Amino acid sequence: MMESDGASIRGNVPQYSVSEISGAIKRTLESGFGRVRVRGEITELKRYPSGHIYLSLKDEGGKIAGVIWRGSVSRLGMAPENGNEVIATGRVSAYGERSSYQLVIDRMEFAGEGALLANIERLRRKLLEEGLFDPERKKAIPFLPSLVGVITSRSGAVLHDIITTISRRFPRDVLLWPVPVQGEGAASQIAAAIEGMSVRRPRTPDVLIVARGGGSLEDLMAFNDERVLRAVAACPVPVISAVGHETDTTLIDLVSDRRAPTPTAAAEMAVPLRSEMVADMAHRNARLTGALTRIIQTARARLDQAAARLPDLPGLLDSARMRLEDRGQRLDLALPSFVMRIRNRLDTPGMHLPSPQLLIGRSQARLQALRLPAPELLVSRARARLTAPATHLPSPELLIERRRAALRLVSGELDTAWQRSLQTFQLRTERQRLSPDILRSAIRLQQARLQGLGSHLEAVSPRAILSRGYVLVQDVNGQPVTSAEARPVADRVVLSFADGERGAKLDSLSPQGDLGL
Repeated sequence: MMESDGASIRGNVPQYSVSEISGAIKRTLESGFGRVRVRGEITELKRYPSGHIYLSLKDEGGKIAGVIWRGSVSRLGMAPENGNEVIATGRVSAYGERSSYQLVIDRMEFAGEGALLANIERLRRKLLEEGLFDPERKKAIPFLPSLVGVITSRSGAVLHDIITTISRRFPRDVLLWPVPVQGEGAASQIAAAIEGMSVRRPRTPDVLIVARGGGSLEDLMAFNDERVLRAVAACPVPVISAVGHETDTTLIDLVSDRRAPTPTAAAEMAVPLRSEMVADMAHRNARLTGALTRIIQTARARLDQAAARLPDLPGLLDSARMRLEDRGQRLDLALPSFVMRIRNRLDTPGMHLPSPQLLIGRSQARLQALRLPAPELLVSRARARLTAPATHLPSPELLIERRRAALRLVSGELDTAWQRSLQTFQLRTERQRLSPDILRSAIRLQQARLQGLGSHLEAVSPRAILSRGYVLVQDVNGQPVTSAEARPVADRVVLSFADGERGAKLDSLSPQGDLGL
């Protein structure tokens, strides 16, 4: 009975091949789980050179394998990492050769706000350790940019608010790079827009505004993406972030150079208010004008004080002119006197010396006194001595020769004395004479005045008087003889004519009153 039942059971159970049962299971899984969302923690994540990503999702009770094909990685919406709690969307597929099944994932998002915040916090700590949030890396926003770059969605009120605010405050050129601000591929496009703006030629924006409106934490996750944050940190152009409302905080706010609570505030940070600048310039102009006026007034007061302390320049000039004229008049009077004194000093030695004719006369007198007797007298005297008893007397020829030798000796001494006297006189005259350069310099300075005084000097010159027939009478000592009763030494006088001097001897008055010479 039992054998028959077992045979019947084997005859009722269908028989399948391995391929049939594998295909049936695959069809059952794909038809029963065509589109599913699976929540779990990522583990065993591996990225292959082909671009595919293999991973596993697990929870407290199980684990399921998953795969992300290369074509879906860019549209995934996030960068999967081990330990992230995510919600993966895809389809379940079986792999018959290994009797396994897997979840083919084409979209992925963080599971719940807590998981998102945990992932954001991990990324924040990572970038903080790298120094991307350091204040030293922040670049200054230009005061008045000529071109403002805006990275945001083309649709929506954000772009309108930014353009309106810039036009109202200070009209500037605005360059828009439209990007999606949420969803799949938004982060990569935002990062590419930031990089493209920084290398745009020929005109690069002076400042960038990365903005979007408010939204949930999931909607703002594109601005917490690591690719966007690194693009902002590497951008050479200053970046202003305006993501979400004032209470929303994303990591791009920490990396950017300035954070604005709203897109309108970002536009206000980018450009100054023209009316305020005009008012500030007017205020500065007024202050500058007042300061310049005060400086000019102070300088004028100082100038007036300095001018008051200065002496009377016209009076000084008049006093100097009077002193100069007085010195000139005194010089006019002093120079002729000076010249006369010099002439007197030069003439005085010559007046005290005897004239050469007088010296010659005296020498001739001495020679006459020393002259020998006549030869006849000497012969007669010699004959008398010969006839005398003394026979040892010298001959007359010897005596004559001795006399001649003595005469020659006296004549030589006289000539020597005369030369010595003449040299002494010349040396004394040279010592008393002024330097010719000094005289010429003084004469050049007063040449004009001397020319005027020349005629006067000639009129009173003794030479001019002598040239008219007058004679200057002096004794042998050079003293003038001014009276007829005067008695010079030996009645000898010197008569000075215009062309020379003559010696004379005074005689007594004749009965007719004539002077005999």
